[in-house]
Amino acid sequence: MADKLTNNPIHLGLGATAFSEPPFTGDPAWYQAYGERHANDGAEGRLVSLHYFTEPWTVWEMHPVGAEVVMCIKGEMTLIQQMDNGSVRQIALGEGEYAINPPGVWHTADVEGEATALFITAGQGTENRDR
Repeated sequence: MADKLTNNPIHLGLGATAFSEPPFTGDPAWYQAYGERHANDGAEGRLVSLHYFTEPWTVWEMHPVGAEVVMCIKGEMTLIQQMDNGSVRQIALGEGEYAINPPGVWHTADVEGEATALFITAGQGTENRDR
């Protein structure tokens, strides 16, 4: 039976492994359990997920141990990155376009209308803060 990426993200682990994850809830407990399941993969593990948005994000996030790829699959979105020197970079993404969030860079996104994005995230140690 096939899984749907919006419901069941994928973990890419050491040794070129791939695991379908339990149903995504979006709450902190889901992420904590994910981290515990794949702790042995350390900074090399990647979470692959697909999310649908109809409004700007309400938080900033940062991934300290690795880069994150954000690819807009449908619609348009603006990725906002706060660089180490305090400057802010805005990257407009349309269908099929991607950007990379470098390790340690705080980022958020604005969405007007609807957008769907694919994320490949080095999630170990991820931090969030209110926008």
